[in-house]
Amino acid sequence: MPPRHSLPEALLTTLSTTRGRSDRLTHTEHLPARRARYAPWPDWIRPEISASAQAMGVRQPWAHQAEAMNLAKSGQSVVIATGTASGKSLGYLGPVLSDLLDGTEARNGRGATALYLAPTKALAADQRRRAAELAPPRVRAALYDGDTPPEEREWVRQYASYVLTNPDMLHRGILPAHARWSSFLKTLRYVVVDECHGYRGVFGSHVAQVLRRLRRICARYGSSPVFLLASATTADPAVTARRLTGLPAEAVTEDASPRGPMVFGLWEPPLTENVGENGAPVRRTATAEAAHLLTDLVERETRTVVFVRSRRAAELVALQTQDQLGRPLADRVAAYRGGYLADERRALERELHSGRLLGLASTSALELGVDVSGLDAVLMAGYPGTRASLWQQAGRAGREAQGALAVLIARDDPLDTYLVHHPEALFATPVEATVLDPDNPHVLAPHLCAAAAELPLTDPDLELFGPSAAPLLPVLERRGLLRRRGDAWYWTRRERAADAVDLRGSGGSPVQIVEAPTGRLLGTVDASAAHTTVHTGAVHLHQGRSYLVRDFDLENSVALVEPADPPYTTSARDITSISVLSTDTTVDWGEGRLSFGSVEVVNQVVGYLRKRISTGEIMGESKLDLPPRTLRTRAVWWSVTEDQLLDADIPPDQLPGAAHAAEHASIGLLPLFATCDRWDIGGVSVPLHPDTGLPTVFVYDGHPGGAGFAERGFRRAAQWLTATREAIAACECERGCPSCVQSPKCGNGNDPLDKAAAVRLLDVLLAGAPEAAAEPGRGGEAGRDRGADGDRPSGHPGRPSPTQAADGAGEAARAAEAARAAERAGTPEGKPGEEPGPDGPTGEGDGPPGAS
Repeated sequence: MPPRHSLPEALLTTLSTTRGRSDRLTHTEHLPARRARYAPWPDWIRPEISASAQAMGVRQPWAHQAEAMNLAKSGQSVVIATGTASGKSLGYLGPVLSDLLDGTEARNGRGATALYLAPTKALAADQRRRAAELAPPRVRAALYDGDTPPEEREWVRQYASYVLTNPDMLHRGILPAHARWSSFLKTLRYVVVDECHGYRGVFGSHVAQVLRRLRRICARYGSSPVFLLASATTADPAVTARRLTGLPAEAVTEDASPRGPMVFGLWEPPLTENVGENGAPVRRTATAEAAHLLTDLVERETRTVVFVRSRRAAELVALQTQDQLGRPLADRVAAYRGGYLADERRALERELHSGRLLGLASTSALELGVDVSGLDAVLMAGYPGTRASLWQQAGRAGREAQGALAVLIARDDPLDTYLVHHPEALFATPVEATVLDPDNPHVLAPHLCAAAAELPLTDPDLELFGPSAAPLLPVLERRGLLRRRGDAWYWTRRERAADAVDLRGSGGSPVQIVEAPTGRLLGTVDASAAHTTVHTGAVHLHQGRSYLVRDFDLENSVALVEPADPPYTTSARDITSISVLSTDTTVDWGEGRLSFGSVEVVNQVVGYLRKRISTGEIMGESKLDLPPRTLRTRAVWWSVTEDQLLDADIPPDQLPGAAHAAEHASIGLLPLFATCDRWDIGGVSVPLHPDTGLPTVFVYDGHPGGAGFAERGFRRAAQWLTATREAIAACECERGCPSCVQSPKCGNGNDPLDKAAAVRLLDVLLAGAPEAAAEPGRGGEAGRDRGADGDRPSGHPGRPSPTQAADGAGEAARAAEAARAAERAGTPEGKPGEEPGPDGPTGEGDGPPGAS
């Protein structure tokens, strides 16, 4: 057997040279090992903590851990942004547990407290184990989440000194009941925000407002906690931390941890003999390819995690791998995803920690810091959406400094295809900045209501919530949600204000998935995704078993399923229309125009396709009758003139296919320039849009009020659309395929599409791009005084804020959006999208499932 450090190279060679795979490995990157740099333990760290760490093999902290400890002890908020397995936990646990130990000497044994926030329950449970290993039992660490039994919750409130929870529980369970938490909040010394790079888009904007509410309540009880944030490597971590917490933070970015050598392969599945929509060539799916590779790795007893993009894909990879392995190895492969019940999740985590599982197919739940020491390999079935997530997932292997193998398997998708043939975009490009917008009125308005319900809002509070807060208060008063008495604003309703806020932007209560023959609850799915995933006739997978949705009850949010074993998966089809509400900024690109502003999108799921599991071949289509849903959001759009179409030799009959193909490809490439996923955004192309009077392509955020992704596309449009053009032109297919211009979520069945005309259309558009269009608008009012990648200082007057657009129409439209957001904030039973808005112009749609 070769030595361990050469295993990754040998494994990749074996995988790529057996079973006819010699042409699938497109690039191999060798990442060298890195030696550790140590620092002495700070002298103020409690000896119990350092002794426990040394007993676990940590004789001295790494230099970045010691730096973070000293910053925290000085009272400075800090963000630790270093690589996976770099010991970020010890960097914040050192000061936290030392101060909590000091607090145990108080009369009540709780002279200091700390709060830990994680995006997942699994991560919080993992961190509780780490705290218990480092600190003696008198530091009472306790989980407080949806799985905590009611009888334990009172004990946690009264006695726990280190409470580990998630933003949802802080928002719904702690802040509204702050009086019952008063003794904990009075002595709150630290707030730990783990995996903070995951708080992006609408979810991140919500969490930013929850943290501001927490700071306000803490001030009420006389505490001012230090915020300690941990993040994967990301651009501008100090800016991200400040935007998230509202406080300045010092960034620790110099990674002093050791790293074993890593071999990183880029892998493109082969073309199959099957054809997809409109006769397009089809590659083997990334999940099927991952299952084959996982089978080979498990047979070699190589501990491997496969990261996939969806819950369904996790189940498919595990199921296909088990079928290929047979017993007894099949029992050592499992799926791990959200939606499982608590007991199922805990059992899988124990088996992964023990090493009993050799192969695990997981969603991003295991990306977020759960300790899976000892892994040899990581397979990624599809680009995870950002370079930060890519390195976070790849870093799960080699966590004991041994050599590691990471393989990115491309999906049949423009972005994945572009990346496996342009390795410099991954290995020679810095990671992205995290995008979030706490000033989004759809986010801010309901949090102002929640804050007023917790404590009456006063003028000094408004500075905490940002410059958009003051203009929203009169709107909330007109809607009967807040009432002003003297110098304070009060919540007026009987219901809990916090219950009207959906942190994760899912648009309503989760849909329960119930097994019809037995009445057993299998799990849940977000309301926003329900129309596309659990519609009547959909295939649902759970724990390796297949089910068919017999009935989707919209009124009661229940999907009734029954066991089945169909040879296909299902894919929803929808139609989308869009109208412009306001234009914040327009930049001339020669005769063409690039714009950014507010839009209204009307989306309706109208049917679904049945696709063969092994090949993706289309087996049939069925119609659905589901209600339309409306989304008011932010978009970037570009228009061209008739003269430009003549210059590009695009006659009227080719224009719909050209614009549609360019729209699909641009959606596929935007995640390379903004911290988003293809499913976070949508698009519409219209040969003649009534609001612009020109052929127009829109790309919009799939979240109410926007998430910042379309704005990032506007700021980096030249690079984004250039990469889009290159991705289409470089594809070897003749008429368009999923690797260039076809979309897996096209509401029009990927018809019409004209690949060659799309290249000519983008050529004529890009020919008019400003010379210095690295970020359109830079040097003008909209782009002045920005940081890297167009990020702006909070509240800077040079950038139109969500409630102060660049022109009067934009300001009026955003005020109207704020009013609608405020109205929804006060009616918990009202869910965005239940009532369709006015019909917009009909065009070709590529919308995010359930985003409307």
